[in-house]
Amino acid sequence: MESIILVAVAALGGVGLLAAVILFFVAKKFKVYEDPVIDVVEEALPAANCGGCGFPGCRAFAEATTKSAKENKNIDGLNCPVGGNDVMQEVGKILGLEVEAAAPMIAVVRCNGTPTNQPAKVQFEGATSCTFAHALHGGEGGCQFSCLGLGECVEACDFDAIHMNPERGLPEVNNNCTACNACVVACPRDIIELRKKGPKDRRIFVSCVNAEKGAPAKKSCKTACIGCSKCVKVCKFDAITITNFLAYIDFDHCTLCRKCVEECPTDAIWEVNFKPRKPKVDRKPSVVDKPAEKTVTKEKPIPLEITVDKEQPKKEDENNNKENKE
Repeated sequence: MESIILVAVAALGGVGLLAAVILFFVAKKFKVYEDPVIDVVEEALPAANCGGCGFPGCRAFAEATTKSAKENKNIDGLNCPVGGNDVMQEVGKILGLEVEAAAPMIAVVRCNGTPTNQPAKVQFEGATSCTFAHALHGGEGGCQFSCLGLGECVEACDFDAIHMNPERGLPEVNNNCTACNACVVACPRDIIELRKKGPKDRRIFVSCVNAEKGAPAKKSCKTACIGCSKCVKVCKFDAITITNFLAYIDFDHCTLCRKCVEECPTDAIWEVNFKPRKPKVDRKPSVVDKPAEKTVTKEKPIPLEITVDKEQPKKEDENNNKENKE
């Protein structure tokens, strides 16, 4: 009995030793070399693993930046939105490169389908997520492009940067936004977009994604873009284009002049963080302000009356008669 146990132990030990030797040579043969700089770059990253950089996580982003630095001598096109310029400057120092500062971005909600602008025509019950509701119906207000208001974008955000406004029924973005792109990916209606924050946190964008013609779009929502081209005509910087009856403002060309905002007939263009406009002064003078017109009255000429003394010739005749008699 003891001999059987010893043989079993020896056999298992021999199999384990043989497996260890095989694994050792396999590990040597297929060893993958990793640059130690990758670990240093990963430590400099915020470890959010949000995917906003376009990679599955911070480790993958560190590998991409290190590889690009070695092969291309630059890391153009690679950016960590959560860390911002400070983190990218640190990464550039580690890799021995100069990194240009990127303009900060923020998510914007391109929809104004509030209950006032888009009254509910039907009431749907049962949908628990925006993706599920999007697959089943076009929306309670009738606009198949508007926000569904079920907050899937809120659940996708890890930075407490987006919340649902109960009165407006739409999501609102605050300054916690890191432009990680999670809410953009989560929205099935594609109404959330990343745009530049702009100088002094000011930005102008078309708050609508309705691609229908003017009449159906206006019927669905009072503030829908109707593709009238008035904003295009007033813009002098070629920042606005219209595709499929929908205007779009390119934030790289927009100078924030706000002329398009004044021109939009449906208030579909939004301006954020601008000072209130000064009230317009009516340049046309009112009736009260008009100066009184001078009335020139022409005086009628006074007729000259010539009075003739009728008694004078009679006296002269009487005198003459007296002289003749004498």
